[in-house]
Amino acid sequence: MNDTSRRRFLGVVGAGAVTAGAVTVLPDSAVARETSLHKDSADQSLVAHVDDPTSDRVTLLVDEREVVVHDRDLVKRLLNAAGR
Repeated sequence: MNDTSRRRFLGVVGAGAVTAGAVTVLPDSAVARETSLHKDSADQSLVAHVDDPTSDRVTLLVDEREVVVHDRDLVKRLLNAAGR
């Protein structure tokens, strides 16, 4: 994702960027089943963006990369954490 489109993307999501820290504030009961990091896990900060709360799609912005994850349970946990 080039710098211009990344800036535009972040500008459009606005409040959606609030979920960036949501992953770190999830209570123990909301943590995914597997909590250990894999050897190829990201080691940079990331932003999680849920464009449509009714979907299963989470877009992760990691360094210069964009990663799309389809996980309905993750969407629910992020929305619940952001609503507190």
